[in-house]
Formats: sequence, C-alpha cells, structure tokens
Amino acid sequence: MRRFFRWWLILAISAFSVAPLASAADFTFAAFGDTPYTEDEEPLFVDMIGEMNREKLAFAIHVGDFKRGSSPCSDAVFEQRAEWFALFHHALIYTLGDNEWSDCRRLRAGRHDPLERLQKLRSLFFADAYSLGQNKITLTRQSGGYPENARWVHQGVVFATLNVPGGNNNLHMPKEFAARGKALDAWIRETFAYAQTHHHRAVVLVMQANPFVSSIGTRNGYAELLAAMTRASLDFAGEVLLIHGDTHRYRFDQPLVEPQSRRRVGNFTRLDVFGYPFMNWVRVRVSQRDGRIVFSAAPGFRPN
Repeated sequence: MRRFFRWWLILAISAFSVAPLASAADFTFAAFGDTPYTEDEEPLFVDMIGEMNREKLAFAIHVGDFKRGSSPCSDAVFEQRAEWFALFHHALIYTLGDNEWSDCRRLRAGRHDPLERLQKLRSLFFADAYSLGQNKITLTRQSGGYPENARWVHQGVVFATLNVPGGNNNLHMPKEFAARGKALDAWIRETFAYAQTHHHRAVVLVMQANPFVSSIGTRNGYAELLAAMTRASLDFAGEVLLIHGDTHRYRFDQPLVEPQSRRRVGNFTRLDVFGYPFMNWVRVRVSQRDGRIVFSAAPGFRPN
C-alpha cells in the first residue's frame, strides 16, 4: 500500500510539473491610420512601414482612411494601397475608413456608389481568412456579408475590427446604417461572449470613427454603438481598449461614462491614433500586472 502511494505521489508531482501554466501577456503591436493623404506623404508612409518592419511587433493595425476624402476612390488607388500593405513584414490588419467608401460619393472623389466601392474593398482586402502583410495570421470573419469585421486572439487578448466610418457613421444612408448597425451589435456581443467563454482577459476593439464626436444638431450616429460598448464593458471582468482614428489627434484616455450614473467606466480605455498632417504610428504595449492586462501607448517616432 505504501509502495503504491509513493508511486502515485511521484506520478502526481510529475504531472503537475509538466502541466501548462497560463503565460503572462507580454507583447507589442503597432496602431496607425488616417494616412497617407497627400503625394508628399506617400514616400513618408513607405518609410514608416520600413520603420515598423525593423521593430519586434506581434502585428500592425491600420484603422482606416488610407486616402483623403476628396481624393479619387479609383481601383488604381485601392490597388496601390494593397501593394504598400504587402510591404509589411508583420501581419497587417486593416479596417475600413469613410474616406475609402462612404465618402466616395463626393464629386472630387469620383461620384462613386459607396456600396459598390465597399464591395470592391471587400474583394481586395477581405477575400479570405487571413490578414494582410507577409507574416499572415488567421482571422475569424463575421458572416452575413460583413467580412471586414474580423477577430483574432493573441496571448489571451481578443481583438476585433468594426466597420464604423467617420462622418456620423454613414447615417445619411438609413438602410445601410441600420443593417450594418445590427451586424455591429451582434459582432460586439459575440466578441465579448467569446472572451468570457474562453476566459480571455481583455478585448481590443478597432475601428475608424471617433464615436465620442457627433454632428451638432443631428442624430448621433454613434449612440447605439456607444451603448453597446458600454453594456459590454460593464459586464466584462477584464480590460477593454478601443483604438480609433478619424480625429487625427493622438490621445490615450478613458472617456466612456455610464449614462445613468455618469461615472467613468474604469475598465475601458481609448487610443486615438495620429493622422494627417502628423505622420506617426503608436507603439502599444500589452503586459500583465496582478493578474490583469495593462495597456500602455507611446509614439512610434519620438516627436522632436
């Protein structure tokens, strides 16, 4: 009996010693957007890609607006951007901006049908289950006609992209706005449910628009989205990071408040990336402290 107990104890200790332990999150990724806008910026953009390629990054994220709203929405421009995106050594995840689809109706942009341009972008950038860039990663794409909404997981952190354009969320096209809004609400719910079910410790949402800015005197096209993000964040035990562009102002803060109490939602942080005329990227560090995920941010290029 004693001999059996000794062997059982040795096996138990051995099994415990090789059991996988939860590793602490420790990685860095790049976030940028609203660039390039002008011909003068284009060579600088390629240089910035080279700078990121020299960094040890898990991946890079472009939050949209890869051209200015008044420049052509032509196939040639889209294909040029695709060629530049292919220069990334890391995986590149791109989400849509208003300048490349919902604003394409403008005269100087070519008077395109925004929905036709949206389909062109989907065929060019979201046609399969992989990221852009050279070191591709596998993505889960939302079904039902919204492949630009993608999700992936890295070291216990769930990332999800959302097609939310600037310009008040394309509210002037009510049918498109309503259908996409339902898809966004479902994607946010599914993303947080996935994080909770798999015991992931943080969620990062990525989109183009700044939802904390709305058009004065009109309906707020981001109200439902903010409500969905607020509900999801309050019900989630981990940390939430929203990365967006649109306002071209680098900031890292906590602007989300609970509507009834007006209290700050403590587990929600916002990163607004650089944009024209400031050519820069943001180095986002993900680490762990006391069992919780910690996000920190710093300019990729140090300002002079």
